[in-house]
Amino acid sequence: MSRFQAGAPRTSGPRFRPRKRGTFDDGVAMDAEWRTSVWQQFGAAIDMLAQALQACPEELWRTRLWDDPYAEFWNLGYHALFWLDVYLSGSVDGFAPPAPFTLDEFDPAGRLPERPYSREELLAYLEHGRTKCQATIAALTDERARQRCLFSWGELSFAELLLYSMRHVQEHAAQLSLLLGQQRGIAPDWIAKAGHESREGTIDAAPPPEV
Repeated sequence: MSRFQAGAPRTSGPRFRPRKRGTFDDGVAMDAEWRTSVWQQFGAAIDMLAQALQACPEELWRTRLWDDPYAEFWNLGYHALFWLDVYLSGSVDGFAPPAPFTLDEFDPAGRLPERPYSREELLAYLEHGRTKCQATIAALTDERARQRCLFSWGELSFAELLLYSMRHVQEHAAQLSLLLGQQRGIAPDWIAKAGHESREGTIDAAPPPEV
């Protein structure tokens, strides 16, 4: 597994039991309000990652966030997008990313891609992941939510894996945003809910929460 893969949870959580009227019925779509809420927050995390990738000046694209060749700005963004794609699939078995991306992230030695990926390539991969995420949540059934997903770091339900993946995307979006703020004073905006693409190609952000 990649050296950047999100850490395993310390303990296994309880089996997912979404609340709905009556008993579970395999194949029944989950509550629409629950699915909408999860998408709005998951999509917002993806949109904040998009903002960071869009805002990064060319001279910072290969800047290391810490003293490690794997911690370059572009590679942290790629890592977040690769594992978003994997986790939305629910398993590493049979997984294959779209071209030009490879399975290097599965290498236990943490092998880097042969070349840095461009901003355009990563934004295209982000759009792939965003579309896949929205479709996956929209089609989520009780049966799929309860399905057990096994990785080298542990086992959890697919519903919990969605939340785990959302946290992972937000973690790396925050790291990249922090670098931009420290180096250029251009910290991306807070996005409260998943937005949409404007005609200029930037994310229309919701206002930040009141504190």
